[in-house]
Amino acid sequence: MPVKPPADPGSGKAGAKPCPICGKPATEASRPFCSERCRDVDLNRWLSNSYAIPGRKDEDEDAD
Repeated sequence: MPVKPPADPGSGKAGAKPCPICGKPATEASRPFCSERCRDVDLNRWLSNSYAIPGRKDEDEDAD
């Protein structure tokens, strides 16, 4: 039985991964989202601090 080679992430269609907001297939124009609406929802979540990248608190911040 032949083994398929791994897919190149850059060569696939835009619809290969679902939209991270609603799960619908992504479109080429709004990739990785399905629409401008989902793209705007994601931007709003970043701007309103709904998303956060975890990090450790630096002890030097409190030294002042």
